[in-house]
Amino acid sequence: MPAPDRMHRPLKVNSISRTVMHMSHSTDTDFQHLTVPEGRIAYTDAGAGRLVVLVPGMGDLRATYALLTPALVDAGYRVVVTDLRGHGDSDTDFRAYGDAVTASDLVALVEHLASGPAVLVGNSMGGSAALIAAADRPELVAGVVTLSGFYREPVSPAVSSLLRLVYRVLFARPWGAAVWSWYVRSALSKGRPTPDLDARIALLRETFSDPAHLRAFRRLTTALDHRETEARLPDVRTPVLAVFGDTDPDFSDPESELAFARESVGAEGVVLGGVGHYPQLQAAGDVLALLLPFLASATHRSGADA
Repeated sequence: MPAPDRMHRPLKVNSISRTVMHMSHSTDTDFQHLTVPEGRIAYTDAGAGRLVVLVPGMGDLRATYALLTPALVDAGYRVVVTDLRGHGDSDTDFRAYGDAVTASDLVALVEHLASGPAVLVGNSMGGSAALIAAADRPELVAGVVTLSGFYREPVSPAVSSLLRLVYRVLFARPWGAAVWSWYVRSALSKGRPTPDLDARIALLRETFSDPAHLRAFRRLTTALDHRETEARLPDVRTPVLAVFGDTDPDFSDPESELAFARESVGAEGVVLGGVGHYPQLQAAGDVLALLLPFLASATHRSGADA
């Protein structure tokens, strides 16, 4: 496994248009919907080949993978990017939120696409959900890549309960969208520059200024509990790649989280230098340098097992 954690290579992708980072979910008409219990999940589908499903984290949108998607398509993969329930172009009237129900959405999506097993790539809680999906349905998951993913709850139950009360206030109207946009910019994006950060923040603020989207986001923040992911780790048998950033405020000790991922699921992985909570944006070149060999190995192994 290469170790790019102190490398700052330029992004090596082919002619990524800056307009991709400006994509608005209100004008992007290329998405499709999958009906699951309680509502519909939105996703885009590009390319041909072995299936890779990209999953955003809490409070994020499909555009978070704008730098990885074209490179993966060019590398010969079918790349599906999904919105979380309650986010983007997915329906906003779901009642249940969290890692486990998101995992069930991923399982339903891979079954619907009928070209698995898939490698699931998830940022933040998207990675947590991917781990549960791998535990639940190993025949559908060839591998899991977590980008700043949670393998366990980072705070105590008491602190977690307190945070839920805080989130109810922080993410209420009329200030909720502004608070979340500020936090993404000021805390979660610390470190290396994020391409087109202003456009990214504007899109997030516009999205969560919608009362229905903000309400769904708030429900997720008050329901999320990564202990349900930790409980399923003994059942994960698929290959796992874990990527963390050393300036990510969600992890007080990213090296310790990587060690836990290695011990609990046998993950390969690195901690990237100067990277916050969004490696897919802040260090897309480094992520691709890790991701492409992992995809080749995981999909080759799943093909040999078929």
